[in-house]
Amino acid sequence: MATIKDVAELSGVTVTTVSRVLNNRGYLSEKTKKKVSEAIIALDYHPNEMARSLAQKQTSLLGVIVPSLLHPYYSECINALEKHASSHGLKLLVCNAQRSPQKEAEYIDMLKANKVAGLVLCTNSRSSVRLLANLPVVTLERSISSNVPAIVCDNTQGGQLAARHLIAQKCTNLVMISGNRSTEERANGFAKMCEQVHIPYKILKTNQSQFNHLDYTDLIQEIFTDPAVDGVFASSDVIATQVIQACHKKGLSIPEDMKIVGFDDVELSRMVSPRLTTIHQPIEELCKEAVQTIIDWDKERGKEQIILPVRLVQREST
Repeated sequence: MATIKDVAELSGVTVTTVSRVLNNRGYLSEKTKKKVSEAIIALDYHPNEMARSLAQKQTSLLGVIVPSLLHPYYSECINALEKHASSHGLKLLVCNAQRSPQKEAEYIDMLKANKVAGLVLCTNSRSSVRLLANLPVVTLERSISSNVPAIVCDNTQGGQLAARHLIAQKCTNLVMISGNRSTEERANGFAKMCEQVHIPYKILKTNQSQFNHLDYTDLIQEIFTDPAVDGVFASSDVIATQVIQACHKKGLSIPEDMKIVGFDDVELSRMVSPRLTTIHQPIEELCKEAVQTIIDWDKERGKEQIILPVRLVQREST
């Protein structure tokens, strides 16, 4: 395996000059750059990333911790994060905390030990805040501390849009299926809109086990205990698609008997039948802002929260 010394000898320059070419530091003539580049190609040389990280105090890795790799929302986030990280010369190191604060803490320790350039945190655990000192970190679609910058969508607006749309579609009795802390603002917006126009509503809350298994069957059955319910807002497209399945089993026609709105606008929403009306969450833009926050990291700067707008996408379920 070729070494940096081999590259230096073949190109007729010093090891220091090769290092400056690799790291794009200092003035170098185009002739020197060309000689070194040709030697790198000829020798099929690959820099030792660990050695470079020790010298530079960080690697070209961006850590990402998600609560689940099975959930389609996080799959799409990882895909978008990889795209924008790559544009800055960073590679992702993805960790699946599986909703365990202990696992999350272990992954944070591991990422710090490996000198990652930064961390995008997609989990809700506030117990890990103390471990994040001296590490560029941003939370995605949740806020865990005023000292940690957060990139979120306008969840309150999303809840309002969903309720307003169902009401405009002549629904008279609504149910929302709400998830964890990150969806509380969606529930608040939904409730506020229903109360403004005096529409009866109920909010059902999911539990940890249902999220872990992505199975909301038992909770969804509570919708049908009140035959007056004619509109459902689900806090994720995963839940909404299971509501559609449950309606099919009950012999209810969508949207004639039941109108359904989801949240996220992941690929799943366009694959279910009927196709799902949903609140479009700007995943691409959220992830771009998250990566840019790490790239522009300034520990002296205030820990800002960036809120991006959402919009309703109407399809056949309403």
